[in-house]
Amino acid sequence: MRKVISLSSFIALAIFVLAGSVGTSAIATPAEEAQLEQLDKIERDLELQRDWAKYRWEKTSSECYQKYWVNSCLRDSRAQYRKEIDPIRVQEVELHEVQRSLRSSIKDQRDAKKIAERASAEKAAERTANQKEFEEKQKAAAARAADLEQRRKDAPKRAQENKAGTQLD
Repeated sequence: MRKVISLSSFIALAIFVLAGSVGTSAIATPAEEAQLEQLDKIERDLELQRDWAKYRWEKTSSECYQKYWVNSCLRDSRAQYRKEIDPIRVQEVELHEVQRSLRSSIKDQRDAKKIAERASAEKAAERTANQKEFEEKQKAAAARAADLEQRRKDAPKRAQENKAGTQLD
């Protein structure tokens, strides 16, 4: 139980630090991504604590069926489980809020960067060149298709000419 309390204070500190840095940074994407990695590690630790609490609850619940007062034992087991899970759940909710805001900030920064790249003259020239190249390829493909269609139409005539011209003795 002591680990949960120290972890909750760590999460509270991380949330305080992250809340201050999320609003002020427009360039600190690598730092934010590092913070997000740290929060993901904290989330894995919380999931591990949740899994252990669930394991202990299932073990005590199964042991309850060996006792005479099964319902009372199950109720006590569930109460103990809730006592362990509730602080973990509170930490997870806070953690997920910070993760959402951090991911949103990172996404907004990446979107702004993409918009800025798309607006550059260099990218506009590249898009224009790509569009011209695409149109040329489309024209070439249409010409090949028309030539192929013409050859298919002329195929019986060529076959007849070949048949007439290649008589064997």
